[in-house]
Amino acid sequence: MKILFLHPNFPGQFRHLLLTLRDEARHQVVFATNQEKGHIAGVQKVIYGSSRQVSKQTHSYTRGLESAVLEGQAAYRRLWQLKKQGFYPDIIYTHAGWGPGLFMQDLFPKATYLCFCEWFYRAKGSDVDFDPAMPVDDEVAARLRIRNATLLLYLANCDRGLVPTHWQKEQFPPDFHSKLFVCHDGIDTDFFKPSSKKTSSKEPVAIEPAAPIACPKRLNLSEMDEIITYVARGMEPYRGFPQFMETVSLLQQHRPKCHVVIVGTDRVAYGSSLPNGKTYREQALETLDLDLTRIHFTGHLEYSQYLKVIQASDVHVYLTYPFVLSWSMLEAMSTGCLVLGSKTQPVEEVIQDGVNGLLVDFFEPKRIVERIVEVLEHPDKMQAIREQARQTVINNYNLADLLPKQIEWMQIK
Repeated sequence: MKILFLHPNFPGQFRHLLLTLRDEARHQVVFATNQEKGHIAGVQKVIYGSSRQVSKQTHSYTRGLESAVLEGQAAYRRLWQLKKQGFYPDIIYTHAGWGPGLFMQDLFPKATYLCFCEWFYRAKGSDVDFDPAMPVDDEVAARLRIRNATLLLYLANCDRGLVPTHWQKEQFPPDFHSKLFVCHDGIDTDFFKPSSKKTSSKEPVAIEPAAPIACPKRLNLSEMDEIITYVARGMEPYRGFPQFMETVSLLQQHRPKCHVVIVGTDRVAYGSSLPNGKTYREQALETLDLDLTRIHFTGHLEYSQYLKVIQASDVHVYLTYPFVLSWSMLEAMSTGCLVLGSKTQPVEEVIQDGVNGLLVDFFEPKRIVERIVEVLEHPDKMQAIREQARQTVINNYNLADLLPKQIEWMQIK
C-alpha cells in the first residue's frame, strides 16, 4: 500500500509506525513535513514550506487558522508535484492539530483519510481554567473557540480519528465520539525497563555538549545518594515546573544528600511565556533559595542517556495540568520508577495512589516534599508499587501490543 503521513514535526507521534511499515517491502511510506531535520531510512521525506508568514493585520483570534491554511496550502502544492509523478496514496494519516492535511482530500479523493486527534481546547473544565491565578476571561474563551476551527474541519471530514487516552477523548464534542478510537502511541517496554545491574542502576550520564543549560558534560549518578528526577519538553507551568522548583527549594532543607536531575530544555512548549521575557527557570533561580550544586539541568538527552537517568531515579515527579499525558510518565513507570504524580485527570487515568504510584495535589509543594521524603525513608515499602507501575504499562500501554492495533485500525493490508 501507499501511505502518506503529514505532520509539521518529524516524525512526531508516528515514529514507531514508520519504522514498522518501512520494513515491509510491499508498502511505500511518504512523510510530508516542514522540518528538514531528521531521517528514517526507507521513508521518503517530502518537505513543504509556507509561502508567507501570518499577516500582522489578521485578527488575533484567527491567526492560528490562517497559519493552518498556509501550511495546508504549502503541503497541497508540494504533494501535487508528487501526484504528477504518479503517487496516489491509499491511506492519508495526518496530525489534526496543524494544517498540512486540510486539503488532502481534494488532492487525493479516493484515499482513506485518518487523523491523529490530540487535544480539543475548552475554556472550562480542563487545562485553561486549571490555575486559579490565571482566570479565564471572555477574550480567552473567544480565542479558544476559534482555535478549534482547524480541528473541527479535520473531525468533520476524516473517516476515522485516533486519540491516545480516554481523558483526551472526553475533551472532544460528543457528536464526534463515534469517529474516535482510543489507542495510546505505545511505550517500548523492552527498552524502558529497570536496570539489569544487580548492584546499582546509577551510571554516569554523558550530557549533550550543546545543551543550552550549564551542566557538567558528564554527570556521575553513582556519586548521588538520593536522586529526584523531573522530565519535560519545556520548563513551564503546564508541566508544573514552578511548583516543582518550589518543592526542590523546600526539599533541600530536609535532605542534604538529595540531588535533583532535570531533563528538558529551557523553553515553553505549552502555554504562555512570562511577560517580562524571562524563562521560568530563570525566574526560579532568581526567586528561590536553591543549592545549585545539587541541581543538574541536563538539557535534551538522547534516549540511551535519558534511560540511565530514570533508571537511577529514587522518585520521579510528574506534574501536569489536565492536558495531554506525557510519554515521560509512562516511560518512567515502565522502568520501575516510583512516580509521584499530580492528582489531575490524565494522571489519575493511569495511576492509583498507593498501588502503582503516588498522587499529590498539584499546588501543594509542601505535601509533595512530604511524599518524596516518605519514599526516600521507606524504599522497601515502595518496591511493590514500582513493580506494579511497570506491570501497568506492560498490560495497558505496551508498544508491542498497541502497534498491531494501530495498524489494524488504519486498515493496512
